[in-house]
Amino acid sequence: MSETASQGIPDKEQLDNSLTPPQKPVLLVEDEQSMRRVVRAILEKQGFHVYTATNGREALNVLASHSVSVIVSDIKMPEMDGMALLDHVLGHYTETPMILITAHGTVDNAVEALKKGAFDYVTKPFDMDELQQVVEKAYQTYLLNSRNYHPAPEEQGRYDIIGRSRQMMEIYDAISKVADSPSTVLIRGEHGTGKELVARALHTHSSRSDKPFITINCAAIPQNLMESELFGHEKGAFTGAVSAKAGKFELADGGTLFLDEIGEIPVEMQVKLLRVLQYEQFERVGGVKTLKVNVRLVAATNRDLEEMIQENTFRQDLYYRLKVVPITLPPLRDRRSDVPLLIGHFLERFNQRLGKNIEGVTPEALECLEEYDWPGNIRELENVIERSMLFANGARLGINELPPEVLNRSELPPTRPTMDSNGSLSLPEMWKQEKERLEREMISQALDQTEGNVTQAAKILGISRKSLQKKMKELGLREK
Repeated sequence: MSETASQGIPDKEQLDNSLTPPQKPVLLVEDEQSMRRVVRAILEKQGFHVYTATNGREALNVLASHSVSVIVSDIKMPEMDGMALLDHVLGHYTETPMILITAHGTVDNAVEALKKGAFDYVTKPFDMDELQQVVEKAYQTYLLNSRNYHPAPEEQGRYDIIGRSRQMMEIYDAISKVADSPSTVLIRGEHGTGKELVARALHTHSSRSDKPFITINCAAIPQNLMESELFGHEKGAFTGAVSAKAGKFELADGGTLFLDEIGEIPVEMQVKLLRVLQYEQFERVGGVKTLKVNVRLVAATNRDLEEMIQENTFRQDLYYRLKVVPITLPPLRDRRSDVPLLIGHFLERFNQRLGKNIEGVTPEALECLEEYDWPGNIRELENVIERSMLFANGARLGINELPPEVLNRSELPPTRPTMDSNGSLSLPEMWKQEKERLEREMISQALDQTEGNVTQAAKILGISRKSLQKKMKELGLREK
């Protein structure tokens, strides 16, 4: 208890605990005042409203009078420790994820808590980013599994784009700075990362928003028709040109032209495109009249343009003319904390479209969805959620509704080794066994170095603790 509280004067923590939380309410249970203030400051900076308690019994009083979305608690505390509090939460607040703060000597207790049902744990001294990520992930999980939850747009993301991860916040910042400029933007990213959404955001939040937004997928246009599509043609310019036609540049005059898959434009067309960007004028195919346009160009690609330049399949001068403002969208595997938000968004959309009433996903299914690498990115996640909802029987999507490729290998039926015609192991099977042997050896060495501390071993190996625990289960390794 603080000195002001002992004198009957409420301190800042007590005053804040008496207020109704505006949003993102979190309960922090920590008996050390200095640690409590540090963690509280970290969470408040992240936008959480923080209730505090000094032990489990105080925490029960807070829970009885306030609704919280996440509980962050130390393990060792007087009167009622974190493990006892966890038992109560698991019995009475089943949808509220609980995170434990543990010292090195009590890691075994934290692992036991995970087996009971705790959401996660962080080890003192913890990294600030690690704590923020774990709490944000727990909060998104809470939202995803809350009945009738409809997140506000600002909680989902910005510019009609879903995501609150650090990477996406940087993208939003870039959009806000360049949306109303005439500068050319080059958006890079894998298939399914949302490049067109960024292009639309740049247009919608610019002074050109009342003018046309024209999009063209360069990969879908035959090479012999590319020039006509971009610049238009006059009547009789070629066989089949029965009338004059305006091209995409004319249609986008005053607005924005989005060239998706810019890397697919043939080299001979790149010269003409460069001229338009430099002089803002062109001629239709078969025409002699020079047309002048005012177009803001946004291009996108999933190709390595630098490598294409080395192969002489993409012009270097065009590349630098396009790359005035580069924006790179991260793949979904690099922003896994956004997966719960995206799932919630797709659940709401497909509930309406399919006439379903799916309330969320089970913790086991969510873990699989977060751990999967998503080679098809957001588009693949969208398809998986739709497919899973079609076959769902309960109120929440579970492991049984997920497709095999998303499930962890250890949860799939065992497969027999592949043999060649001589009855020997095939080359892929030999490689698989050798890979597993190396993985087992590396994990064992990391565990030996850290005296069995899975969290520290995961950091040495450069993977998450949960990923390491799954891999240990696959390889038959026990925690020490």
